[in-house]
Amino acid sequence: MDPSAHRFRFSRVGGFDQVLLERGEDLLALDQLDQKLWGALSCPVRGLEFDEVTLALIDANGDGRIRVPEILAATRWAGMVLRDPDDLVKGADSLLLSAVAEEHPDAKAILTSARQIASDLGKGEAEPITLDEVVKIARSFSKTRFNGDGIVPPKMAEDEALEALMSEIVASVGGEEDRGGEVGVSKAKVQAFFEALAAFDGWWTRAEADAETVLPLGKETPAAFALITELRAKVEDWFARSRLAAFDPRALAPLNRDEAEYVTVATMVLSRHGEEVAALPLAKVIADGALPLEKGINPAWVERIQTLRRQVVEPLIGPRDSLTAEDWAAVVGRFEIYEGWSKAKAGVEVEALGIQRIRELLRGDARAKIEALIARDEALAPVASGIALVEKLLRYQRDLHRLLCNFVSFTDFYSKRKAIFQAGTLYLDQRSCDLCVQVVDPDAHAAIAKESSTFLVYCACRRKSDGKTMTIAAAFTDGDSEHLAIGRNGIFYDRKGDDWDATVIKLVEHPISVRQAFWLPYRRIGKLVGAQIERLASARDKDLQEKAAARLEGAADVEPVEAGASAKAQAFDVAKFAGIFAAIGLAIGAIGSALAAVGAGLLSLAWWQLPLVLLGLVLLVSGPSMIIAWLKLRQRSLGPILDANGWAVNTRARINIPFGASLTSVAALPSNAVRLLHDPFAAKRNPWTAWAVVAIVAALAFAAWYGDFPRPWFRSQEMAKEAQVDAPADARAPAPPADGAPAK
Repeated sequence: MDPSAHRFRFSRVGGFDQVLLERGEDLLALDQLDQKLWGALSCPVRGLEFDEVTLALIDANGDGRIRVPEILAATRWAGMVLRDPDDLVKGADSLLLSAVAEEHPDAKAILTSARQIASDLGKGEAEPITLDEVVKIARSFSKTRFNGDGIVPPKMAEDEALEALMSEIVASVGGEEDRGGEVGVSKAKVQAFFEALAAFDGWWTRAEADAETVLPLGKETPAAFALITELRAKVEDWFARSRLAAFDPRALAPLNRDEAEYVTVATMVLSRHGEEVAALPLAKVIADGALPLEKGINPAWVERIQTLRRQVVEPLIGPRDSLTAEDWAAVVGRFEIYEGWSKAKAGVEVEALGIQRIRELLRGDARAKIEALIARDEALAPVASGIALVEKLLRYQRDLHRLLCNFVSFTDFYSKRKAIFQAGTLYLDQRSCDLCVQVVDPDAHAAIAKESSTFLVYCACRRKSDGKTMTIAAAFTDGDSEHLAIGRNGIFYDRKGDDWDATVIKLVEHPISVRQAFWLPYRRIGKLVGAQIERLASARDKDLQEKAAARLEGAADVEPVEAGASAKAQAFDVAKFAGIFAAIGLAIGAIGSALAAVGAGLLSLAWWQLPLVLLGLVLLVSGPSMIIAWLKLRQRSLGPILDANGWAVNTRARINIPFGASLTSVAALPSNAVRLLHDPFAAKRNPWTAWAVVAIVAALAFAAWYGDFPRPWFRSQEMAKEAQVDAPADARAPAPPADGAPAK
């Protein structure tokens, strides 16, 4: 073993060994602690009761998760910047300049900025500066004209022309948000903007060098090419139909659409711009014909065809009333070079500015002026960085130890302090639950959290004051689950003390306590008996109603019968009823005999044996349920509940019965309360019920003790015992069979 290795102290809590982080040297030696002994290996930065700014500072790669290397880096940095690492354990939110170690490079920048902050606050070097004071100064500095982030908003420009240009840069290539929350331009954005200007200018210059070829219609070329592109498919469709009609005259009629199709269109409310009309051919198809440009054009396309004639066809190939396939090919061919040039367009981001504005900006000195403003802002970067470092140190000093007590170990969770993953307290069903975590998707969370063997109640919470909503999962670790059901309402108090309306939306059922498991079989039997009685009563009631209805319906249809026949039908059958009475008597006798036998058996026991028998019966009924509950309660753990929220918990983190009782508080009267036992609305007891029970028990006891049926059994048992005691030993043993005869 390395003698220089740090000696950690551990505490056995929650079923695993947790490292104690009591000194600053414990924090600095965390890189020596085997990661297999860490409570967690990663956690999310959202959904925790922890300062999100501090978590963002620790999350160096910005992936939204805190991992072991980032914890170690943050702890190492804070421990090296401070003279005394024990300051990290104290968790103070104020800093003395004398507490900073000057040897570290960052410490020098921290001291410089801290002295400036203290001077701005009117404090001496011996007075501490607080985190709130540093945050206020950082916010004020970020709102200043130059704040050291290298991003300049347009309003910082010295003249209107420069401000307009900076706005054009933001609109063309986008902007960046500065420390003050305003959108401005950075050196990278300015460079990208002027590179786009140069690229567009070079692309346009190539067209100007061969304008007649690239731009056959000059400035009108882009609009003309756009019109040709729009009409190209429709015009070429018409010429293809014309060539097909020349190939086979039989195709001419179908190519012009069937008359039945026009009948269908005629029933509609038509418009010349409607889709039904536009889908028809551009003009009437003629075999090897020319496309008309003036008359006989599809109404939906007539305006665009006439524009094509005036702005494209006539300027390029002269006046035309119709257009042949060769003419169309000649017109399209004049735009082939333009089409290739337009596809090679560069600097499209700044095209909207126009070539004149682009060349004006390239010739001027606007770029140099903007870059001068950015350089002036960047000159204050050390000041801004120093303020940020002071804030970072103060946040680490205040929060880092608390984070470690919820990451490296779960000290806060197993103490009187609340852990950072505990969102608040839920009050429901005369209980308060402290283990509540925020969840995003209850179904996805429950799929993993069910492995915790913990009874979980998912609640949708809503705050009426601002309409905010969230979902929580609350662990019920004491009491019972008899009255926990979907739809019940409660109140949730978050860590800030704000109250939310909570409604149960999902349950993950597991045993809550051994006490609940003891009564569970009897409750199930009671529910089963109640359900059966209700079912039988309902069936009996339905049967009686059906019979009564049948009799009433049949009474009207029954014809009058003779008096003799009626008397004969209603004659009393003595034999039938005698048999019924005999069967009822036998049933009552059998039940009585059974009860008497049970009573006789109990009375035959010694007085001290009766409680043992009753206890055995209770254990026989409740024992299995209690054993199963006890085994499951031993398996309750925190790990799956946090894993379902994105944590990487490295241990089971058990929730045993005593600790579970501390997480869920059951309603109890105060110790100094006075309780009045008189209830004016209590149900009045009927004394005859108690007397009837006493009479039945007494009758059974009397029958068992003085009745004739148990005595012969008792006497035969006593005679058998006396015979075994009085008989000689050789008489008790059976004689061996003689000559192989079978024993009798």
